[in-house]
Amino acid sequence: MSLITKKEIVELHEINQDTCISIFIPTHRGGKKVLQEEDTLFLKNQLKDVKQKLEQKGLNGDVINTLTKPVQDLIDDSSFWREQSDGLAIFLADGFSQVYTVPVYFKEFNYISNSFYLKPLMPLFVDDGEFYLLSLERRNVKLYDCTQHSFTELIIDDLIPESKRDRVGFDYEEKNLQFRSGGTGQAGQAMYHGQEAATGARKNEIKKYLRAINDGIAPLIREENKPMLVVAQDPLFDIYKEVNTYSNLHEENISTDFSNTDIFEIHELAWEKIAPLFDQKRKDKIAQFLEEQGTGKTAIGIDKVLIAAFEGKVDTLFCENKADIFGNYIEENNSITVTQSEENDSSISLMNVAAIKTFLNGGDVYLLDKEDMPNANSRVNALFRY
Repeated sequence: MSLITKKEIVELHEINQDTCISIFIPTHRGGKKVLQEEDTLFLKNQLKDVKQKLEQKGLNGDVINTLTKPVQDLIDDSSFWREQSDGLAIFLADGFSQVYTVPVYFKEFNYISNSFYLKPLMPLFVDDGEFYLLSLERRNVKLYDCTQHSFTELIIDDLIPESKRDRVGFDYEEKNLQFRSGGTGQAGQAMYHGQEAATGARKNEIKKYLRAINDGIAPLIREENKPMLVVAQDPLFDIYKEVNTYSNLHEENISTDFSNTDIFEIHELAWEKIAPLFDQKRKDKIAQFLEEQGTGKTAIGIDKVLIAAFEGKVDTLFCENKADIFGNYIEENNSITVTQSEENDSSISLMNVAAIKTFLNGGDVYLLDKEDMPNANSRVNALFRY
C-alpha cells in the first residue's frame, strides 16, 4: 500500500467543513493480536467515542451513521485487518473518507473540528532517510531508492552488464562467482566454489564486472548525495569498494543470504544500519536551538511559535508528543486565545496548526518525548530560519 504523500497532506489540509473527523489507532502486521481482533476493538472504541461527541454537537442519528459508515465498513471487513502496518489513520467529512495504513505507531485518538488533525503524520516526512540500496546478488543486481518507510526499484538493466560473462569477454564457470559461505583463503582472501582464491586473474574478472556496474549506475546517481548501502557478501563488498566512485558509499555493508531473504526484510535491515546517519540531523537541530537561545532565533510558547509558522519563519518545530494546546487563532490580527480544556465547538488544536503550517512552508516537524524537548518548559519549541 502506498504511503501518504505531501500532496495528499495538502489536500487533507484544504478540506474545511463543520465536521471533520480524524481517527488514529495502533495496528499490528500479524500475529496473535490480529487473530484476537485487538485492532478492530481499538477502532470500535474510537467509533463509539466519535458518535458520542457528534451527538453532543447536536447531530442526529442518521447524519452520524452516514458520516461514520466508512469506519463501520472497515470494522466489518475481516480481510482488511490482515494487511496492516503499525498505524491506521482515518479522515471523514461530509462526502469524504480516506484511510491510510502507515508504518507509524499511534496512540488511539480521535479529533473532531472544522479541519483534519494531521500532526501525528509528521514523522513520515522528517528524517525519512533517503538512501540508495545496491543489491549485488550474484545473478541479479538491483538498485533501490529508499526511505525509512518505502523503497522503489530503479531500472538499471540497460546500464549494467547482464552477467559477468558479458563484461570480461571469455568463458568461465559461473559457479566461480558464488562465494562459499564463511570460507576464506590464505591471508583472509575469499574462497569460491572450487576452492579458488580471489586473487590474480579471477579477482580481476570480478573487479571488471563490478567496475562496469559502478560505471553504469554512476550517471544515474552522480548528482545525488544520498548514502548508498550495499547488500553483498563481505568479500564481494571489499572488491566493490576498490572500484566505487560514488562519494557517499556507506562504509559498512549488509551481508545476508539472498536465498532466504526478500527485499522487505533487506529494507528493514538496511534502515537499522543506516538510521543513525539521519538521526544526527535531529541532534544537530537541537544543539543549534540550545546554542541560539536568547539570540532571537528561537522561540518557546504557542503565541510566538504559531505566528512564526504562518510567516514561514520556522525552520524546525519541536512538539511534545501526545500533548496538545487548544484555543483559537485569528490570522488577520494574529490574535491567539488558549483554552484550558480539550477541543470543543469553538477551539482547535493550535499545535496541529503550527505543525502543518511549518510543514507546508518547508520546515521540519519533530514529535518528541517531554524529556527530549530542547526546552522542556514548553510543549512547543521553534528554531527560526532567520
